Amino acid sequence: MTLQQSIDKSAAHRRKLHKPELLAPAGNLEKLKMAVHYGADAVYIGGQKYGLRSNADNFSFDEMKQAVEYASRYDAKVFVATNIFAHNEDIEGIAAYLEQLQEAGISAIIAADPIIMETAKQVAPKVEVHVSTQQSSVNWRTVQYWKEEGAPRVVLGRETSMQEIIEIKKRVDVEIEVFIHGAMCSSYSGRCVLSNHFTDRDSNRGGCCQSCRWQYDLYQKNGNPVAADIPLFAEDDPAFSMSAKDLFMIQNVPALIESGVDSFKIEGRMKTVHYVATVVNAYRQAIDSYLDNPDRYVLKQEWLEEIYKAANRPLNDGFFFDSPAAKDHIFGPEDKLVSYDFAGLVLDYDADTKIATIQQRNYFKPEYEVEFFGPNHTLFHQKVETIWDDKGNELDAARHPLQVVKFKVNQPLKPMDIMRKKLG
Repeated sequence: MTLQQSIDKSAAHRRKLHKPELLAPAGNLEKLKMAVHYGADAVYIGGQKYGLRSNADNFSFDEMKQAVEYASRYDAKVFVATNIFAHNEDIEGIAAYLEQLQEAGISAIIAADPIIMETAKQVAPKVEVHVSTQQSSVNWRTVQYWKEEGAPRVVLGRETSMQEIIEIKKRVDVEIEVFIHGAMCSSYSGRCVLSNHFTDRDSNRGGCCQSCRWQYDLYQKNGNPVAADIPLFAEDDPAFSMSAKDLFMIQNVPALIESGVDSFKIEGRMKTVHYVATVVNAYRQAIDSYLDNPDRYVLKQEWLEEIYKAANRPLNDGFFFDSPAAKDHIFGPEDKLVSYDFAGLVLDYDADTKIATIQQRNYFKPEYEVEFFGPNHTLFHQKVETIWDDKGNELDAARHPLQVVKFKVNQPLKPMDIMRKKLG
């Protein structure tokens, strides 16, 4: 580092750094509670209309009210994805739906279609309208346009580079939301029509079948199979796919904070409770650690290890520093990185007896090695010993979903801490 770079760095750290929002996904109410408990400042959900994850559990209006009530206890906000591109038959009912979102206490909608944006301004003025990544905003002039249209926040396209983000923040005084973790699209994000053609499920109306992640037989123009002597398509690996690797930016949290990004967004409304808690917890610690002392910040290996315990696919840094090349895609069978499975949720802990009450989520039994973690830097391993049911009967295994069991633990726990078991 040169002297001037050191001076610039010290000057940057003498100013008060802007604390970015950590925005987490939630496919249902339990995932929302877990996201907030593990450190999310805001959570985005889907309702039962106008969103792009029609296969998620999604929220009724009553569940939205419960979500807002829970989040508000932690000063967290709830956003709703209303990010479809509406066809004529979708228009009727939009106003009534948005009015109900406002009544439920939703802080913002994430929208792509101007008819939804304009209707929201008219019938739900208390609800902010954030411009969805579906609009593929990747330059400052486009962001300036949305600001002039009254948008307080723009969710940038996943294809935006770090340099472009810095330029946008310098030129336009508007909140910028950026994806920092999760699935990427093989197409220009949100513009794919493969699902429409293959399955008649519209990607831009919530029905994407993720056909880019399917496996295909590959043929030459003459109709013959691709030769097995091509390394990529060897006989033991004949299937072809074109899946993008997942985004992974925890190692670049300092650069993202210094760039002025207002909201760090994690993708994954279809992901598990374990995934949401693990990823949110790791990014929360990284963000807070850097803001607490930028000059002494160190990327901890344990944060990276935590991410890999929940990762579904190989990871990379997307478009932030360079355009993804062949090495940034998955051609053929994916390497499965997940090394742990969600085994139980802590309901209670008795400090006198050192016995934890656990709600079972996956099979485990005595002698299993398990790991506990929580949002307050709880992280320890132990072997399961005697297991009892909630009536005090000894069990040979916890095998029934949501079964309440008890056993001794080596360290104190708190409700909503998670127990996981190592796979393999």
